[in-house]
Amino acid sequence: MTSVKNKGGVNRTHQSSFYQKITFSFLHLLILVFSGWLIYFNGITEIGKLFSHNLKIIDPIRANILFACIVLYWLRHNITLFYLLVRKVEWSEVFGLLSFFTLFEIGLLLIGGGLFRDYPIKIDWLDIIACILLLSGSFLNSFSEIQRKWWKRNSANKGHCYTGGLFKYSMHINYFGDVVLFTGWSLFTHCVLTLALPLLMGIMFVFIHIPSLDDYLLNRYGNEFKKYSKKTKKLIPLIY
Repeated sequence: MTSVKNKGGVNRTHQSSFYQKITFSFLHLLILVFSGWLIYFNGITEIGKLFSHNLKIIDPIRANILFACIVLYWLRHNITLFYLLVRKVEWSEVFGLLSFFTLFEIGLLLIGGGLFRDYPIKIDWLDIIACILLLSGSFLNSFSEIQRKWWKRNSANKGHCYTGGLFKYSMHINYFGDVVLFTGWSLFTHCVLTLALPLLMGIMFVFIHIPSLDDYLLNRYGNEFKKYSKKTKKLIPLIY
Protein backbone atom coordinates (compact mmCIF):
# COMPACT_ATOMS: atom_id res chain seq x y z
CA MET A 1 0.00 0.00 0.00
CA THR A 2 1.55 3.32 -1.02
CA SER A 3 1.71 6.20 1.39
CA VAL A 4 -1.33 8.44 1.01
CA LYS A 5 0.15 11.33 2.95
CA ASN A 6 3.60 12.78 2.86
CA LYS A 7 5.54 15.73 4.17
CA GLY A 8 3.58 17.97 1.80
CA GLY A 9 0.48 17.26 3.90
CA VAL A 10 -1.72 16.26 0.95
CA ASN A 11 -4.02 13.25 1.05
CA ARG A 12 -3.56 11.43 -2.26
CA THR A 13 -6.14 8.70 -1.80
CA HIS A 14 -8.83 8.64 -4.50
CA GLN A 15 -11.81 9.23 -2.23
CA SER A 16 -14.90 11.36 -2.50
CA SER A 17 -14.79 14.72 -0.73
CA PHE A 18 -17.94 16.27 -2.19
CA TYR A 19 -18.84 18.38 0.85
CA GLN A 20 -15.31 19.71 1.17
CA LYS A 21 -15.28 20.69 -2.51
CA ILE A 22 -18.72 22.34 -2.39
CA THR A 23 -17.70 24.28 0.71
CA PHE A 24 -14.40 25.26 -0.88
CA SER A 25 -16.08 26.52 -4.05
CA PHE A 26 -18.83 28.41 -2.19
CA LEU A 27 -16.50 30.16 0.24
CA HIS A 28 -14.20 31.07 -2.63
CA LEU A 29 -17.24 32.56 -4.36
CA LEU A 30 -17.87 34.67 -1.25
CA ILE A 31 -14.34 36.07 -1.59
CA LEU A 32 -15.18 36.97 -5.18
CA VAL A 33 -18.48 38.61 -4.16
CA PHE A 34 -16.79 40.53 -1.35
CA SER A 35 -14.14 41.76 -3.79
CA GLY A 36 -16.88 42.98 -6.13
CA TRP A 37 -18.63 44.77 -3.25
CA LEU A 38 -15.39 46.54 -2.36
CA ILE A 39 -14.91 48.11 -5.77
CA TYR A 40 -18.40 48.29 -7.32
CA PHE A 41 -20.64 49.10 -4.34
CA ASN A 42 -18.39 51.44 -2.34
CA GLY A 43 -17.52 48.69 0.08
CA ILE A 44 -14.02 50.02 0.64
CA THR A 45 -15.48 53.45 1.47
CA GLU A 46 -17.90 51.95 3.98
CA ILE A 47 -15.08 50.04 5.67
CA GLY A 48 -13.07 53.25 5.83
CA LYS A 49 -15.88 55.03 7.65
CA LEU A 50 -15.69 52.47 10.44
CA PHE A 51 -12.13 53.57 11.11
CA SER A 52 -12.63 57.27 10.29
CA HIS A 53 -10.50 56.96 7.15
CA ASN A 54 -11.29 58.12 3.64
CA LEU A 55 -10.62 54.91 1.76
CA LYS A 56 -11.33 54.67 -1.95
CA ILE A 57 -10.27 52.93 -5.14
CA ILE A 58 -8.49 55.57 -7.21
CA ASP A 59 -7.45 53.30 -10.10
CA PRO A 60 -10.78 51.75 -11.23
CA ILE A 61 -9.54 50.46 -14.60
CA ARG A 62 -6.77 48.48 -12.93
CA ALA A 63 -9.16 47.33 -10.20
CA ASN A 64 -11.62 46.07 -12.83
CA ILE A 65 -8.94 44.00 -14.52
CA LEU A 66 -7.74 42.63 -11.20
CA PHE A 67 -11.32 41.68 -10.33
CA ALA A 68 -11.53 39.86 -13.68
CA CYS A 69 -8.41 37.94 -12.57
CA ILE A 70 -10.29 36.81 -9.46
CA VAL A 71 -13.24 35.66 -11.58
CA LEU A 72 -10.95 33.73 -13.91
CA TYR A 73 -9.17 32.11 -10.98
CA TRP A 74 -12.49 31.10 -9.38
CA LEU A 75 -13.66 29.50 -12.64
CA ARG A 76 -10.40 27.59 -13.03
CA HIS A 77 -10.56 26.54 -9.39
CA ASN A 78 -13.98 24.98 -9.97
CA ILE A 79 -12.71 23.10 -13.03
CA THR A 80 -9.95 21.73 -10.84
CA LEU A 81 -12.24 20.79 -7.97
CA PHE A 82 -15.09 19.16 -9.87
CA TYR A 83 -13.44 17.85 -13.03
CA LEU A 84 -9.71 17.36 -12.61
CA LEU A 85 -9.20 16.50 -8.95
CA VAL A 86 -9.75 12.87 -8.00
CA ARG A 87 -7.83 12.78 -4.74
CA LYS A 88 -9.43 13.51 -1.39
CA VAL A 89 -9.58 17.13 -0.23
CA GLU A 90 -9.14 17.47 3.53
CA TRP A 91 -10.95 20.15 5.53
CA SER A 92 -7.58 21.49 6.66
CA GLU A 93 -6.62 21.99 3.01
CA VAL A 94 -9.91 23.80 2.32
CA PHE A 95 -9.53 26.37 5.08
CA GLY A 96 -5.77 26.70 4.71
CA LEU A 97 -6.02 27.55 1.01
CA LEU A 98 -9.05 29.78 1.56
CA SER A 99 -6.95 31.90 3.93
CA PHE A 100 -4.31 32.17 1.22
CA PHE A 101 -6.89 32.99 -1.47
CA THR A 102 -8.38 35.73 0.73
CA LEU A 103 -4.99 37.28 1.33
CA PHE A 104 -3.75 37.43 -2.24
CA GLU A 105 -7.02 38.02 -4.14
CA ILE A 106 -8.26 40.88 -1.97
CA GLY A 107 -4.75 42.13 -1.24
CA LEU A 108 -3.69 42.40 -4.89
CA LEU A 109 -7.04 43.98 -5.77
CA LEU A 110 -6.64 46.73 -3.17
CA ILE A 111 -2.96 47.36 -3.87
CA GLY A 112 -3.49 47.50 -7.62
CA GLY A 113 -6.66 49.53 -7.20
CA GLY A 114 -4.64 52.29 -5.58
CA LEU A 115 -5.68 52.03 -1.95
CA PHE A 116 -2.13 52.86 -0.86
CA ARG A 117 -1.37 55.59 -3.41
CA ASP A 118 -3.06 58.81 -4.50
CA TYR A 119 -2.83 58.52 -8.28
CA PRO A 120 -3.92 56.07 -11.00
CA ILE A 121 -1.32 54.33 -13.16
CA LYS A 122 -1.84 54.38 -16.90
CA ILE A 123 -1.95 50.97 -18.59
CA ASP A 124 1.46 50.46 -20.19
CA TRP A 125 3.79 47.83 -21.65
CA LEU A 126 4.42 46.27 -18.22
CA ASP A 127 0.70 45.60 -17.89
CA ILE A 128 0.62 43.92 -21.30
CA ILE A 129 3.48 41.65 -20.20
CA ALA A 130 1.68 40.98 -16.91
CA CYS A 131 -1.52 39.94 -18.70
CA ILE A 132 0.41 37.69 -21.08
CA LEU A 133 2.10 36.00 -18.13
CA LEU A 134 -1.18 35.58 -16.27
CA LEU A 135 -2.99 34.05 -19.25
CA SER A 136 0.00 31.90 -20.25
CA GLY A 137 0.42 30.61 -16.70
CA SER A 138 -3.30 29.85 -16.44
CA PHE A 139 -3.10 27.89 -19.70
CA LEU A 140 -0.01 25.93 -18.62
CA ASN A 141 -1.58 25.01 -15.30
CA SER A 142 -5.08 24.08 -16.44
CA PHE A 143 -4.44 22.60 -19.88
CA SER A 144 -1.58 20.41 -18.67
CA GLU A 145 -3.94 18.92 -16.08
CA ILE A 146 -6.70 18.50 -18.67
CA GLN A 147 -4.32 16.68 -21.03
CA ARG A 148 -3.40 14.30 -18.22
CA LYS A 149 -7.08 13.78 -17.39
CA TRP A 150 -7.87 12.85 -20.99
CA TRP A 151 -4.90 10.45 -21.11
CA LYS A 152 -5.91 8.73 -17.87
CA ARG A 153 -9.44 8.07 -19.17
CA ASN A 154 -7.94 5.44 -21.46
CA SER A 155 -7.97 2.16 -19.51
CA ALA A 156 -4.80 1.09 -21.35
CA ASN A 157 -2.91 3.80 -19.49
CA LYS A 158 -3.98 2.67 -16.03
CA GLY A 159 -1.01 2.23 -13.70
CA HIS A 160 1.35 4.20 -15.93
CA CYS A 161 3.05 7.53 -15.36
CA TYR A 162 1.90 10.34 -17.63
CA THR A 163 4.85 11.97 -19.39
CA GLY A 164 3.25 13.51 -22.47
CA GLY A 165 1.61 16.77 -23.46
CA LEU A 166 2.97 19.78 -21.62
CA PHE A 167 4.43 17.48 -18.98
CA LYS A 168 7.17 16.42 -21.40
CA TYR A 169 8.70 19.89 -20.98
CA SER A 170 8.63 19.85 -17.20
CA MET A 171 7.72 17.25 -14.59
CA HIS A 172 5.65 19.85 -12.76
CA ILE A 173 4.60 22.16 -15.56
CA ASN A 174 1.34 22.85 -13.72
CA TYR A 175 3.29 24.27 -10.77
CA PHE A 176 5.40 26.32 -13.18
CA GLY A 177 2.18 27.68 -14.64
CA ASP A 178 1.14 28.84 -11.17
CA VAL A 179 4.41 30.70 -10.66
CA VAL A 180 4.07 32.35 -14.09
CA LEU A 181 0.45 33.43 -13.59
CA PHE A 182 1.08 34.82 -10.10
CA THR A 183 4.10 36.71 -11.39
CA GLY A 184 1.84 38.35 -13.98
CA TRP A 185 -0.90 38.98 -11.42
CA SER A 186 1.58 40.63 -9.05
CA LEU A 187 3.24 42.71 -11.77
CA PHE A 188 -0.13 44.18 -12.68
CA THR A 189 -0.36 45.85 -9.27
CA HIS A 190 2.80 47.91 -10.04
CA CYS A 191 4.01 47.18 -6.50
CA VAL A 192 7.34 45.40 -6.37
CA LEU A 193 6.60 44.00 -2.90
CA THR A 194 3.83 41.81 -4.32
CA LEU A 195 6.46 39.83 -6.25
CA ALA A 196 7.19 38.15 -2.92
CA LEU A 197 4.05 36.10 -3.61
CA PRO A 198 5.30 34.16 -6.69
CA LEU A 199 8.78 34.02 -5.15
CA LEU A 200 7.44 32.38 -1.99
CA MET A 201 5.27 30.09 -4.09
CA GLY A 202 8.27 28.98 -6.16
CA ILE A 203 10.29 28.30 -3.01
CA MET A 204 7.47 26.20 -1.55
CA PHE A 205 7.17 24.23 -4.78
CA VAL A 206 10.90 23.52 -4.95
CA PHE A 207 11.48 22.63 -1.30
CA ILE A 208 8.12 21.23 -0.12
CA HIS A 209 5.54 20.26 -2.74
CA ILE A 210 7.78 18.88 -5.50
CA PRO A 211 9.91 16.65 -3.22
CA SER A 212 6.82 15.22 -1.52
CA LEU A 213 5.02 14.62 -4.82
CA ASP A 214 8.12 13.05 -6.36
CA ASP A 215 8.35 10.64 -3.42
CA TYR A 216 4.73 9.65 -3.99
CA LEU A 217 5.19 9.20 -7.76
CA LEU A 218 8.37 7.19 -7.30
CA ASN A 219 6.60 4.93 -4.85
CA ARG A 220 3.68 4.49 -7.24
CA TYR A 221 5.40 4.19 -10.63
CA GLY A 222 8.92 2.99 -9.75
CA ASN A 223 11.36 2.70 -12.66
CA GLU A 224 8.91 4.35 -15.04
CA PHE A 225 9.08 7.52 -12.97
CA LYS A 226 12.85 7.24 -12.54
CA LYS A 227 13.38 7.27 -16.31
CA TYR A 228 11.04 10.21 -16.68
CA SER A 229 12.77 12.21 -13.94
CA LYS A 230 16.22 11.65 -15.43
CA LYS A 231 15.36 13.16 -18.80
CA THR A 232 12.91 15.91 -17.76
CA LYS A 233 13.41 19.18 -15.92
CA LYS A 234 11.61 19.43 -12.60
CA LEU A 235 9.92 22.82 -12.81
CA ILE A 236 11.21 25.33 -15.38
CA PRO A 237 11.48 23.94 -18.95
CA LEU A 238 15.09 23.80 -20.24
CA ILE A 239 16.44 25.27 -16.97
CA TYR A 240 15.54 23.40 -13.77
